[in-house]
Amino acid sequence: MTEKREDLQDLGKYSYPNEGDVERAIAEDGVFGTITEDGPNYRNLGWIGTSVIMMKIQIGLGVLSIPSAFDTLGLIPGVICLLCIAFSTTWSSYIVGVFKLNHREVYGIDDATSLILGPVGREILGAGFMLYLVFAAASGMLSISIALNTVSTHGACTAVFVGTAAICILLLASIRTLDRISILAWLGLVTLLCSLFTVTIAIAIQDHPDSAPPGPWVSDYKLFNNPTFTDAISAVSQFVFAYAGPPFFFPVISEMRKPQDYPKALALCQTIVTITYVVIGIVVYYYCGSYVASPALGSAGKLIKQISYGVALPGILIASTISTHLASKYVFVRILRNSDHLVANTFVHWGTWLASVVTLVIIEYCISSGIPIFDSLVSLIGSLLATLQCYQPMAGIWLYDNWSNRQRPLVWVILVCWSFLMIIGGTFLMIGGTYGAIAGIIDSFKSSERPGIWSCADNSNSV
Repeated sequence: MTEKREDLQDLGKYSYPNEGDVERAIAEDGVFGTITEDGPNYRNLGWIGTSVIMMKIQIGLGVLSIPSAFDTLGLIPGVICLLCIAFSTTWSSYIVGVFKLNHREVYGIDDATSLILGPVGREILGAGFMLYLVFAAASGMLSISIALNTVSTHGACTAVFVGTAAICILLLASIRTLDRISILAWLGLVTLLCSLFTVTIAIAIQDHPDSAPPGPWVSDYKLFNNPTFTDAISAVSQFVFAYAGPPFFFPVISEMRKPQDYPKALALCQTIVTITYVVIGIVVYYYCGSYVASPALGSAGKLIKQISYGVALPGILIASTISTHLASKYVFVRILRNSDHLVANTFVHWGTWLASVVTLVIIEYCISSGIPIFDSLVSLIGSLLATLQCYQPMAGIWLYDNWSNRQRPLVWVILVCWSFLMIIGGTFLMIGGTYGAIAGIIDSFKSSERPGIWSCADNSNSV
C-alpha cells in the first residue's frame, strides 16, 4: 500500500483503491475512505457551519409547539421541564462528539449501537434513526402546507401545497455535501428567527390574541396547571422533539474538517437554542394564555400570521431539507460504504444518491398527508423516535467506553448513575409519550374541525 501523505487530514482507517489516488487525495476518513479531487468533498464543514446546521436542526418545528406545551403544563413546570430536557440532551450531544473521536469509523447512531448490541441493535437503531428523520421531514412538509395556505388565503388545494413542498425538498436535499447545505442553513436559521421574534413582539404589543373573544382582555396564563397524564407526557415529548439533535450530530460531525472543534460548535448551538426557546415560549404563552396556537406562528392576528409564515417559509423548508438530506445520506453510505463509488462521480454514485432522495421524499409526502395534525405528529415523533435516539443509546455508548475504568473515581460513579437514569427515564418517556401521542391522534381524528387525510381543506384554520 502506498504510504499515507503527511498533510492529509486523518480520521481513522484509510485506503487507496488506486495508486494515483494518493496524489489527488484531500482527506483520509474512517467512513468515506480516500476523498480525492475527482469527487465530492465530504470533509469540508467548518465549526461555525456545523453549529449553524445544528441550530437549524433544532430551531425549527420544535420551537413552534413550545408555547402550547407551556399552556398544558403551566409556565413554571413548563420552563423547568424544558431546561431539564435541554441539560440531558446537551449531555447526549456531547457524548456523540467524544464517542466519534474514540471510534472514528462510526458514521451514524447505528454504527455506535452495533458496538454495544451487535447487528440486531444496529438494525433497530438504524431503522429508528431513519423513521425519525423521515417523520421530522414529513412534519415539515405539513408545516409548509400550513404556511402556503396562510400566505395565499387557501389559494389552492392543501394536497397541492404538500406536493409543492415535496418537490422543493427533493431539489434542495439532492445537494450532496453538508458544507453546501450549511449555506442554506444560514438562510433558514435567520428567516425562522426573524419570523419567531416578529410574532413574539406583535403578540406582546397587541390588545389580545387573535383567537380570544373581543372586549377587554386579561391573559389567562397559569403558573401551574393540572393536566392529565396523557396531556402532560405529550407536552414533554414536544420538548424532547425540540432538542432532539443528538442522533443527527453523528453524520454532521463526520463531515467536519476538524472534529476536535465539535464542542465549540455544540456550546454555541445549545446556548442560542435554549435562550430562543425560553424567551419565545415564555413571552408568547404569557400574552396568549390558553389562546396560544400551535404552531406558534398562528397566535397573532391574520396579517402578522401571514407575514410571519411568509418569512418563516424558507426556514421550515430548509429544516425538512436537512432531515431529508441526512436520511438520504444514511441510506447512500450504507449502500456504497467501502466502495469506490462512494466518493467518485460515477453513474452508480449518482443513481444511488438520487434514488435515495426520491424514495424518501415520496414516503415523507405520504406521511404528511396521512397524519395532517401538527401537535399530534410532533408528539409522536418526540416520544417514540426522538427519545429512543437521544437517551438510551447515548448512555449506552458512554458505559461502553467507560465501564472498564478500574480507577472508578467519584466522577465515574456519578456518571454511571446518570447513565442508568438516562436509560430508565428515556424508556419511561418513550412508552408514556407514545401512548399519549396515539391517544391524541385518535381524539383529533374524531374532531370535525381537523382536516382529513389527503384533504383539500384549509389546514391553516386549525392552528
